[in-house]
Amino acid sequence: MSAIDDLPPLRDVIARHDLRAKKQLGQNFLLDLNLTAKIARQAGDLSGTDVLEIGPGPGGLTRGLLAEGARHVLAIEKDARALPALHEIAEAYPGRLTILHGDALAIDPSEHLTAPIRIAANLPYNIGTELLIRWLTPPEWPPFWQSLTLMFQKEVAERIVAKPGSKAYGRLALLAQWRADAQIVMTLPPEAFVPAPKVHSAVVQLTALPQPRYPADPAVLSRVTAAAFNQRRKMLRASLRGLHPDIEAMLLQVEIKPTARAEEIDLARFCALARLLERNPGR
Repeated sequence: MSAIDDLPPLRDVIARHDLRAKKQLGQNFLLDLNLTAKIARQAGDLSGTDVLEIGPGPGGLTRGLLAEGARHVLAIEKDARALPALHEIAEAYPGRLTILHGDALAIDPSEHLTAPIRIAANLPYNIGTELLIRWLTPPEWPPFWQSLTLMFQKEVAERIVAKPGSKAYGRLALLAQWRADAQIVMTLPPEAFVPAPKVHSAVVQLTALPQPRYPADPAVLSRVTAAAFNQRRKMLRASLRGLHPDIEAMLLQVEIKPTARAEEIDLARFCALARLLERNPGR
């Protein structure tokens, strides 16, 4: 493994600071600095950019982001054991790394970041999807970030980029693709991590659109997709009947067959139905 900086290999860092991964924190460490640098490059040109990283652990991706030229990295780490290793990285990159000790779900990073901002993280498995949904559902759009470069379990990554007609297609795909371009840019086998998880992982790149792909009220669209996919085996005329007394006629009006099921309907038609329901609330 070639070095990306003058700091020691991650295995040495983990041994010196006794950073054994904790299952309860969703930790699986990626130790190959070539791989972490490759993930950092997937985030795009980082020069002149602040980067938010969640769960840096021993700092492999942190080092990749800094080596790739990030103007400033804000790393939020819940595990106090990792802080000494991260502070060593901060010393090697003076003024370019800020470390916050705490729960990423409870911290507002905005006061520590300056636009333009990208988010890059090997997300802890236990909070990854919740963080993604938060980043995709801010009160105002466009969001504070330009892009997300995030590691997930491969199954979750496939749900984010899924297309209509596939088993993976659901609310997460609709939410992500309504407001962003989403693609899987890397896949990694279990043996790339310590400890090795039971599943493959994948890196998803999401680039924020300046405005949602199709107009729709977020709350109405959320109600429609929740009703549709919470009973995805049912025909839409049944699963959506609680939304409006004339739902079957409304489905036909936006060119959706009432006998269709949720996984058959693309984003454009879900948004069209949401707009129609917003104009005709019914109840």
